[in-house]
Amino acid sequence: MIEALLSDDDRALRDEVRRFVASEVPAELVRDMDADKVHYPREYVAALGRHNLLGLRFPREWGGRGLGWTSEIVALEEIGVLGASLACLYSLPSIVGEALWRFGDDKQRARYLRPMLAGEKTCAEALTEPRGGSDFFGATCRAVRDGDGYLLSGQKRFVVGAEGADFFLVYARSGDDADPHRRISLFLVDRGPGVTVEHLYGLMGTRGGGAGRIVFRDVRVPLANRVGDEGAGGDIFNRMMIPERMTSAAGVCGTARAALEVAARYTTKRKAFGKTIDRFEGVSFRIADAIAALDAARALTYAAARTVDADRDARRLVSEAKKVATENAWAVVNNAMQVMGGIGYTDVFPIERLLRDTRLSMIWTGTNEIMNLLIQHEYYAELGADRGRKRDVERDAAHGDLVDEKIYE
Repeated sequence: MIEALLSDDDRALRDEVRRFVASEVPAELVRDMDADKVHYPREYVAALGRHNLLGLRFPREWGGRGLGWTSEIVALEEIGVLGASLACLYSLPSIVGEALWRFGDDKQRARYLRPMLAGEKTCAEALTEPRGGSDFFGATCRAVRDGDGYLLSGQKRFVVGAEGADFFLVYARSGDDADPHRRISLFLVDRGPGVTVEHLYGLMGTRGGGAGRIVFRDVRVPLANRVGDEGAGGDIFNRMMIPERMTSAAGVCGTARAALEVAARYTTKRKAFGKTIDRFEGVSFRIADAIAALDAARALTYAAARTVDADRDARRLVSEAKKVATENAWAVVNNAMQVMGGIGYTDVFPIERLLRDTRLSMIWTGTNEIMNLLIQHEYYAELGADRGRKRDVERDAAHGDLVDEKIYE
């Protein structure tokens, strides 16, 4: 079914990325990242750039391929089989690039977007603060106007890529407007004096991506490095949730698919009671549940990508894709571990690593509880807008016209 959603060009891109994943990313790198022997795989990012695989949907003039979201999802799902860290580092140029392409100017694109897509400059997005992540407009990191620039002070944490990034996309409070949505601005901050990675986190999974806490101490940021207008950070943030959540959904689909394939192959080899365990319904039905859950996640993710490509309002669908893909992926990887039994819990197979990686997907880029808030809010708004335009199904009840029985207060 998923194959039918792809064009010939999509399939060609998928095969191209598969070749990259198979030949350009050594198993030793994946293992060393998980063992915290590698804190930031810069050569991996550079290799993606050399193969012109970063930021596929941005115009060719800036180093992309001028493709759509559907194509980027195809590529990212293939990258996702490597696990969450490498998928996330692949996604960062797409996320940071969204701000530069949509809201930046040509000078910023020339200085940051083009070398970033070439793999020559590495990036990170600094959004979450020690006080919390979901309360975006409560940011305490401040950018105070000073002459022809700003002085940036504060902290950001859980910044994936912090260890190796050449520059950061930083949201900071730039004023005290009565409207909290006008208090935040967005800045491009080069690594340099006053920018310090104070701590690298010991993570349960998703290791090796250089996730750290950054401290900014009176960092001078030129006015030319502000992205968009002062106070426009909220508007930019709303748009940025599309690449944040689309990349999360796509990457984790690849991770879950990898786990499912490993487990399914195992069940065709492992024998018990004289036959391979795929012949037992207790095992094969778990595989069937995993297949259905993964196909549902992938289909919704591709539907969301098509909606974004059509330039239609996709806020609810993108949030649904992130929620459903990450929760279904968690179920798929759990089922993979269950059918493999004890050996799946060891590092003889990669399932335990993929399980640890997948758990974070339900937390980052907006927790799934935040997804629920947005989904229900958008749905109720649509429900009200549709009133009077559709059949009144309530009246199809045998006594649907008994208004006196419909007491709501």
